[in-house]
Amino acid sequence: MIRVAVVEDDPVMSDILCNAIDACEDMSLTARRDNMHDGSRMIETGGYDVLLCDLGLPDGSGIDLIRQEAATGRDTDILVVTMFANQKNILDAVRAGARGYLLKDERIEDCIEAIRNIRRGGSPISPIIARQLLKQITPEQANDGVPLATPLTEREYEVLNLLARGLSNSDCAEVLSISSNTVGTHIKNIYRKLEVNSRAEALFEASSKGLLS
Repeated sequence: MIRVAVVEDDPVMSDILCNAIDACEDMSLTARRDNMHDGSRMIETGGYDVLLCDLGLPDGSGIDLIRQEAATGRDTDILVVTMFANQKNILDAVRAGARGYLLKDERIEDCIEAIRNIRRGGSPISPIIARQLLKQITPEQANDGVPLATPLTEREYEVLNLLARGLSNSDCAEVLSISSNTVGTHIKNIYRKLEVNSRAEALFEASSKGLLS
């Protein structure tokens, strides 16, 4: 059973998320808060596996809550669900400890699946967010189009660039004609070599190192 806590100040969006979570047999809603103050007290108590957090709260920034949760050292997965798609908010959230970043215009079914995905070790990111991460740095590449001094194998490099386009593991497998399990192995190797723990961190780090085409 995946225990989920939600911090969302928009009552309509909060109702949609919470009702969808309650309707899932493999999830339970353990807490629901609508501001930073109450969210902070909730984090002090804990008792959940996944934290869904908005960024624009009436009394502060959800990024501070993300940072607070990450500092506890618990095995909590933090998923941002927000309307903010600008680069600063994305990077601040990732650096604070978010492992996934979705926009509120995603289908509720996709949000629910993202909760399962992030708990399995994935890093769900809206495609537009992936594109924002790619805009951070223009890679310096060799004449043949392959980044200089890449620590990745050719296949890992291919998988990384497919992830940067917003493709899922199964989509990557189909494009490369390999199994989803093999894609998962490549992603684990990418995370290890880049010293990161999520897709968002991997894209940011790869962009910083000039590893994306």
